[in-house]
Amino acid sequence: MPLAPAARRVPGAHKVVVLALDGVYPFELGIPHRVLGSADGRYEVLSASVDGQPARTNADLTVTPGHGPEVLAEADTVVIPPYAISRASAAAPDPRALGTLARVRPGTRLVSICTGAFLLAAAGLLDGRRATTHWALTDDFRELFPRVELDAGVLFVDHGDVLTSAGAASGVDVCLHLVRQDHGSEVANQVARYCVVPPYRDGGQAQYIERPVPPAGGAGTGPTRDWALGRLELPLSLDELAAHAAMSTRTFARRFREETGLSPGRWLTQQRLRRARRLLESSDLPVERVAHEVGFATATSLRRHLAAEAGVAPSAYRRTFRASGPGRPAPTPFRDS
Repeated sequence: MPLAPAARRVPGAHKVVVLALDGVYPFELGIPHRVLGSADGRYEVLSASVDGQPARTNADLTVTPGHGPEVLAEADTVVIPPYAISRASAAAPDPRALGTLARVRPGTRLVSICTGAFLLAAAGLLDGRRATTHWALTDDFRELFPRVELDAGVLFVDHGDVLTSAGAASGVDVCLHLVRQDHGSEVANQVARYCVVPPYRDGGQAQYIERPVPPAGGAGTGPTRDWALGRLELPLSLDELAAHAAMSTRTFARRFREETGLSPGRWLTQQRLRRARRLLESSDLPVERVAHEVGFATATSLRRHLAAEAGVAPSAYRRTFRASGPGRPAPTPFRDS
């Protein structure tokens, strides 16, 4: 395998420009260069800033892109990697960034990674379209851009001319997808092997979303939720839950939804899945035993519910998140991009 597969440039190579905005995340800034640049010269990957000057990153370093905004007018694809944003800057991004986007030729493919979607949305390029971003930012995104159909459960969304992807490593997924779309699965698989990453990840970002338990509190249905959490392995019915709370089933169901936003049955399923995920991450228990421990009647039921929530089977989830040694904590999702 060549040490520098991007050194050879194919005539007429697809030109990709990666736009480094103020506060850019260095890891994701390098993803298009690493992935697309490994496609044996099929892509020419350049970097640019909004003013041709060095760009401050969100880390303790500054990067100096090789080009200014004028190069975007020559691009076949423009990639917007994530950058540090506040609520104010998300709602009203730097006018220079919007002006730089205006240099892009009609028909140029646009790709965002993580918070890069905020810039595309602010420019009106996602209105009426399905899109995604990092799962931790979905509430803010929906509030700021109600005309965008946000899907927080996927790793990327492809409209052909505009692609949006979720946080961090989903930038690898979407870049491999570009190679697959442009040059076929064989080339994409070669790039994935060179970069030592899976050519395709099962499921979506739903498998990485933490769903914390609502605070129990001292009144309402809180004590009953605590009581149920200690008995998840049992087939708890609505009547049993309501009896524990000393309420009618109708009152309990109404109060429960007011306090958690979920029906009691849906809440129980989420908590059983939450515990099942922890057991899959931290134990060697067979899937059938995990299902029993968390209150699913069969392993088939666990598989069905986990596939609906996270998009993967228990075995695939375990391969992704299994700690490398006994007693090691499970990985923590990347929260700040």
